[in-house]
Amino acid sequence: MIMQEDSSRTPTYTLPCEDYVHVVEFSPFCSGTPVSLLAYGGNQYVVVGTCLFQEEDMEVEGVEFNVLRAFHHELRVDALAWSPESRLDRIPTIRFCTAAADRKLRLLTSDLQDRHEVKVMEGHTSYINHLVFEPTEGKQIASVSDDHTCRVWDLDGNESTTLRLRSPGISVCWHPEEAFKLMVAEKKGTIRFYDLVTQQAILSLDCGQSPLMSADWCLTNTIKVGAVAGNDWLIWDITRSSYPQEKRPAHIDKARLFKWSRANENLFATTGCPGKICSQLLIHHLGHPQPVTIGSAAVGSGLSWHRRLPLCVIGGDRKLCFWMTEM
Repeated sequence: MIMQEDSSRTPTYTLPCEDYVHVVEFSPFCSGTPVSLLAYGGNQYVVVGTCLFQEEDMEVEGVEFNVLRAFHHELRVDALAWSPESRLDRIPTIRFCTAAADRKLRLLTSDLQDRHEVKVMEGHTSYINHLVFEPTEGKQIASVSDDHTCRVWDLDGNESTTLRLRSPGISVCWHPEEAFKLMVAEKKGTIRFYDLVTQQAILSLDCGQSPLMSADWCLTNTIKVGAVAGNDWLIWDITRSSYPQEKRPAHIDKARLFKWSRANENLFATTGCPGKICSQLLIHHLGHPQPVTIGSAAVGSGLSWHRRLPLCVIGGDRKLCFWMTEM
């Protein structure tokens, strides 16, 4: 079931970076222009740029990446989320939020000229694992932490909601249209959907195993949820059962991240835990028993899908690696 390294494919595109990349995120939102926004973070910085690929524009050779701005960040970036308010048409606005090991969130807003603001949000008492913006208006941020909470913040840094969890919060996803629906995945293997109005769980899913390392809600078809736990990937149809419909072993060295493609609801990627030399990337299609693409990156970290293309990126040692999936 687990394929050998020698069948792995080199990245479709690579981009050099000046440092080790810990986090990389495509903006899931339209930038108002043909390009996609991409941010990557390292030890004390976040670089924000635009990407255009030859699959989108015949005149581009491979990938065209333009740095818009490098932001100083006091410590290593551990997680990053884009705001839907980030746009490049009219008056350019860049807004994203980061999490770092000092248990603080930092909301960065810039007009790419002289206005540049950082708002620090404090409240978590342990490591923050994941965060996300409310996708319709971007006026709220949800974050999950090892402190057994999911917290919802407004843009002034006030905590509006605290959901008490039964184990560390690992992943958090917001429903693409219904601003009061939040999915929270916990390390011990439970995924719950909350109604933020009543602050009650409305549905829960069970991995049947732990530790759950990463979970994602399929935003193009919200009845699908995926996760990785142990060595396996798991897929639920939330209308059918609280137990996974499908489960397969993926990575020998334990799985680390799970992300659905935004271009195709049957496509998803998983990464293995960073090994001593490289991390494995597997791209899976629900119609195929074997992974459709196998790649690896030197001490890779982070995983993100392009908004429109079946293309994903992972960070690595002084580079970004992109894999395009032929559909």
